[in-house]
Amino acid sequence: MPADFVVGRTYSRRRDIHGPFGGQRQSGIVTPSNSSIVFLFTGRGARHGYSDEWSADGTFRYFGEGQKGDMTLTKGNKAIASHAPDGKDLLLFEMLGGGQVRFRGAFNCAGYSFEDGKDQSGHLRKAIVFHLVPVVEPATEVEPALLPPKNVSLNELRDKAMAAAGPARESKREGSNRTYRLRSEAVRQYVLARANGNCESCDCDAPFDTTAGTPYLEPHHIRRLTDGGPDDPRFMGAVCPNCHREIHHGKNGQKRNSELQARVASKESK
Repeated sequence: MPADFVVGRTYSRRRDIHGPFGGQRQSGIVTPSNSSIVFLFTGRGARHGYSDEWSADGTFRYFGEGQKGDMTLTKGNKAIASHAPDGKDLLLFEMLGGGQVRFRGAFNCAGYSFEDGKDQSGHLRKAIVFHLVPVVEPATEVEPALLPPKNVSLNELRDKAMAAAGPARESKREGSNRTYRLRSEAVRQYVLARANGNCESCDCDAPFDTTAGTPYLEPHHIRRLTDGGPDDPRFMGAVCPNCHREIHHGKNGQKRNSELQARVASKESK
């Protein structure tokens, strides 16, 4: 987990977040300039017209920033929507009072919707509501990618992956989770097909075949500390479980990650 935050544990916002990372001390969306993390805070915004909540499809509805008037996709709101292509992780904290916050986990932005609501002054306005999907940690992500359609070339898979990558997009209030999964799958299919059964970190064969008969490799986000969700395939690698764990947890992890990026860049330049 990024920065060693533990889900469910309580932290001091001032000491444990702003102390080491910096960023806006009063904002609900914190974007430190020298960090690959966007910090989100929830739980005490009702008086400003924010009403964060879980949806039936498993996404967390997070209201964007802007206390008066219509919200716009700028500043912190833009940072949420563009976190994946910008190579940044979204970490969600619940505010408890007294400067204490509880870590709720890492999330990916599946999309956002413009919805009617009231601002701080009680006036009607358009609010941006982000649909956030909890990140599944690499250690538990064992689901193989779906098989791509037959007779689809690697170039065609890449085109679909690049179209699926990029910032989150406007979507309906319900159903963004499914759209997010489809986008993510398009990227995964291409990255795994590009590897052609060999770990893009160590060049070894995949350790085993999946039940679908495909070589088992795990997609890794090179610029982000968490894996999952659509991203630019030029910054993703398909790696064996051993290399994946070493990159995330080994003492030479940063070096291995840099080497993987060079390998992927070489492939993508051809």
